[in-house]
Amino acid sequence: MKEISRRTKAKGDLPGSIYLRGNVYWIKYYKDGKPLRESARTGDYETAQAELAKRIDEVKHGKTPNVQLPRIKFEDLSKDFLSDYRINEKKSLKRAAASEKHLKKFFGGMRVVEITTSKILEYIEGRLDSEAAKATINRELSALKRMLNIGAQSTPPKVDRVPHIPMLKENNVRKGFFEPADFLALRDKLPGHLKPVVTFGYVTGWRISEILSLEWSQVDRKNGIVRLDPGDTKNDEARTIYLDEELLEDFKELWERRKALASALPFVFLNKKGDDRIDGFRKAWMSACKTAEIGLRKFHDFRRTAVRNMVRAGIPERVAMTISGHKTRSVFDRYNIVNDKDLKLAAHAQREYLKSELGTKTGTVSDFSLHKEKRATAN
Repeated sequence: MKEISRRTKAKGDLPGSIYLRGNVYWIKYYKDGKPLRESARTGDYETAQAELAKRIDEVKHGKTPNVQLPRIKFEDLSKDFLSDYRINEKKSLKRAAASEKHLKKFFGGMRVVEITTSKILEYIEGRLDSEAAKATINRELSALKRMLNIGAQSTPPKVDRVPHIPMLKENNVRKGFFEPADFLALRDKLPGHLKPVVTFGYVTGWRISEILSLEWSQVDRKNGIVRLDPGDTKNDEARTIYLDEELLEDFKELWERRKALASALPFVFLNKKGDDRIDGFRKAWMSACKTAEIGLRKFHDFRRTAVRNMVRAGIPERVAMTISGHKTRSVFDRYNIVNDKDLKLAAHAQREYLKSELGTKTGTVSDFSLHKEKRATAN
């Protein structure tokens, strides 16, 4: 081992040295009289000297340099990342694990200090080349960012600094929704035990998982109220809604059916036989879409449809978000779809406004200008 030893002069009285191991400089300094050694990760002497001065300065100010940082690998971060999801019982653990799996294919075995913005860009290009969706890639990048942040917050830290992680621009405006006639046509073609399910989804915009897992203990039949506790929702926020007349009638019939079956099952929506909750109805759904001739739709379309209907009905957006369970405004905005009918209503409203303001038949600017000219001529 060839060693080039020089006492640092940058920070005063603490000794330190710089030496070569192969083509890479290492630095040695002291903490409480004990020598500490680590790679400066460079073949440039001046850079190594600056790194040594930094470490001596940290010691001087009572900080304990983390000599393990250069040895931390991606797997150390991903392990803590998944543990965080399990410990906090996050509902998106499955999705997080899928993101970690893709990240590991590229970053696996890589030291954290090597995970730079350039490497992340290389990862993005590779995922795009594999035709992964931009939304999927963004979820993976968010997972990587979370890993690095958890590492930075650890004691001692496993990450010195979190690199910039660029996100892809998504075209995530949701386009699918149900017009009233489409909804009625679909519901008419579904089996009887599924009709209350789709009605509830169409009116409230709740997620299918929230609807199918609904229990009678969460329903106040006397006052027509349905409640979800924080642990029952995706965003972990409690939710309370009041049932309208149609839903009240549906819930009354569902309760009577439960009594007739002498069922002790806690679920509101039971399968056709009434011996268990509804687990899924993809086949029946697809068949109804085809028979109703409305094209293949998704149950999730009810979610954005409910939002749009509530806004059109004049319900304040904050209240609509509470009913549908949207936590962030950005997501809510993506669901508040504008279509041709909305644009026609807007044009009509604008025309009526201009007519009232300008006093002309059509309310156009050109008519208003002509009206002014005629008045000027008359005077």
